[in-house]
Amino acid sequence: MNNLFVICEIDNGKVADVSLELLTKGRSLANDLKCDLEALVIGHKLDGIESQLYLYGTDTVWIADDSRLDPYTTLPFSSIIVKLFQEQKPQIALLGASSYGRDLGPHVSSALSSGLTADCTSLEIGDHEDKKNSKTYKGLLYQIRPAFGGNIIATIINPDHRPQMATVREGVMKKEIYSETYKGKVIKIDVNQYVKPEDFVVKVIERHMEESKVNVKNASIIVSGGYGVGSKENFDLLFQLADVIGAEVGASRAAVDAGYANHDRQIGQTGVTVRPKLYIACGISGQIQHIAGMQESAMIISINNDPSAPITSIADYVITGNLEDVIPRMIKYYKKNTK
Repeated sequence: MNNLFVICEIDNGKVADVSLELLTKGRSLANDLKCDLEALVIGHKLDGIESQLYLYGTDTVWIADDSRLDPYTTLPFSSIIVKLFQEQKPQIALLGASSYGRDLGPHVSSALSSGLTADCTSLEIGDHEDKKNSKTYKGLLYQIRPAFGGNIIATIINPDHRPQMATVREGVMKKEIYSETYKGKVIKIDVNQYVKPEDFVVKVIERHMEESKVNVKNASIIVSGGYGVGSKENFDLLFQLADVIGAEVGASRAAVDAGYANHDRQIGQTGVTVRPKLYIACGISGQIQHIAGMQESAMIISINNDPSAPITSIADYVITGNLEDVIPRMIKYYKKNTK
C-alpha cells in the first residue's frame, strides 16, 4: 500500500518512451512521498523487460506474460489492472496519454471509481486544506493541465478516492536514467487468476501500423510555422530554411487547421510535445496550447511582425519583421558563413 504505479506500454518489445518518462517523474514523486515506485507490464514475450525499467529507479516490476495478451485488447488488460490495484491499493497510478492509455485509463478508473485526469502537463506532490470541512490532506497528487481550451491552467486533486490516476502526453516529462546499477524485484502475475474467459471475446484478426515519415518529436532543430505564415506557399520558405540548417518543420494547430501543413507536424497541446536544442517560431503568436508543446526547448527564436505577440515572453531572441524578408536573409547569411 501507499505505492506509486506506472502502467507501462510496450512497443515492439521495448518499453515506450512515454512510460520511461513517467517512470522518471514517478521516481521523483515516490521520493517525495517516501514510497516505492512500481511498474506494471502486460503483454507477451516479456523476458528481461525488467532490465529496461530498473534503470529508471523502479523498485518492483509486475509482469503479466501470456500469448493471449498480444496484441492489446481492452478487457483482459483492464481486468488484470483492476484486480491488482484492488489488492495492492496504490495511491497513484500513471499512464501515457497514447491511444493505449486513453483507452485503458478510463476503463480502469471507472471500475475503481477513482477518477482520472487526462493529458496532464505537470505532476507535483502537495497538501490541500478543505476549509469547509476543516480537514487537511497531506501528500496529494497535483494533476496540472490546460483547461477551457487552454485559456487557464487547472490544478486538479482527488482527496478521497484511490488511486489518484492521470495520463500524461509523450514528451511532456523528461526521460532520465536514475541509476545504471539500480535493482528492484520482479513479481510474475498468474494471468489465469486475474482474467475471465469472456475477457477474450474480442479477437484481433489483423493489425496494420504505418510509421510516420515525419520525425518532429526527435528533431534537434525545428522550424515551426503558425497561422501568421499566411499561406501554404509561404510555408515553403520554412522548408527551405529547414533544409539548409538540417531541421524538421513543425506547425501550430492554427496552421494545420488552415491547411498550411499536415497534422503529423502539429506541435502543442493537441499535437506532439518537443524539446529541441533550437526552436524557430515563425508567425506563431504563442497561445498557451502551442507553448505547452515547445516551452522546454533549449533556445527559442521568434520571427513575427507583431512585437507584442505572447511568444516573445518566452523567446530567447525576437526578430520583428515579415517572414518573406527575414527567412531568405537567414538562408543567405547561413550559407555565406557556413563551410
